[in-house]
Amino acid sequence: MSTKIVMVGARGRMGRAITRLARASAGFVIVGEVDLGDELPPLLANADAVIDFSHHTNTLAVARAAAVCKLPLVVGTTGHADDVKNEVLALGQSIPLIFASNYSVGVNTLFYLTQKAAAVLTRGFDVEVVEMHHRHKKDAPSGTARSLVEILAAAKNSSSAELSRYGRVGEPGERSADEIGVHALRGGDVVGDHTVIFAADGERVELTHKASSRDTFAVGALRAAAWLQGRPAGVYSMFDVLGLN
Repeated sequence: MSTKIVMVGARGRMGRAITRLARASAGFVIVGEVDLGDELPPLLANADAVIDFSHHTNTLAVARAAAVCKLPLVVGTTGHADDVKNEVLALGQSIPLIFASNYSVGVNTLFYLTQKAAAVLTRGFDVEVVEMHHRHKKDAPSGTARSLVEILAAAKNSSSAELSRYGRVGEPGERSADEIGVHALRGGDVVGDHTVIFAADGERVELTHKASSRDTFAVGALRAAAWLQGRPAGVYSMFDVLGLN
């Protein structure tokens, strides 16, 4: 049976990719396409799930509309203020919800490997995160980079707010043992590159994921929407979808 999707942010890069792949698959039907300024609620009556890749300023309104209709929601926008993100996550008490910074299977494997490496590469290893995206990306660092920093900070029993060091300029002094350097590069048509560097005296470990097509993210978002069908209300992750928990 096909999963009926309302695509929010349908005219964006990711929205177009998700819509195209859904229409090419027997497992999905696009029953609505909206973007910023369009009216969403009338389209929800015939849907099984909502996927939002519009803009972080629009996510809370989309989540509230999905909650009214008791529809599973997949959120792929990034750059939310903490209070907005917390309000959206709170709606997971009434609907099944996935709020992920990245839906690629490969990137979520990177999250998993980073978690494991951070537990081993502790004493004497400095950690840096480098990401690169196309020139049109509006937020920095990327949501994926933020997630990587959160994973690394948790391994140090701290928070990303306490340990993040965004770029360096002038004379910042010697790097501290626990800081996590975060560097955002922008240029060309890069879909998304992310590298986590563990550097110690005499050796360095680098974990890298490079995306060459948005289809990898689109496939994951559709997979998440299908996985949410029949799930109880709650906040889930791509680790749940992929069985990595």
